[in-house]
Amino acid sequence: MLYGSDILILAPILLPIAESIGVDPVHFGIIMVCNLAIGFITPPLGMALFVAARVSNSKLEVVLKGIIPFLCIMIACLMLITYIPEISMFLPNLMK
Repeated sequence: MLYGSDILILAPILLPIAESIGVDPVHFGIIMVCNLAIGFITPPLGMALFVAARVSNSKLEVVLKGIIPFLCIMIACLMLITYIPEISMFLPNLMK
């Protein structure tokens, strides 16, 4: 897992805060992973951008222009998952 260290560092700090405002821990984990995925492709620390630019032998600006539609979709999905928890909690709720 690429962001395993981020999850290991941030989850114990942020989970009690999320639980105190009524967020389910599973839902919080899904939100956290989606946020980290968006961070993985956005500058200035988006490692995937640099890897994609290197592999395709193109400039970083060209790769950045290419991911903008995907980034918009990812942000829209994150907003849906965050504000409509039934979307991401459908399967976990079936297992109860």
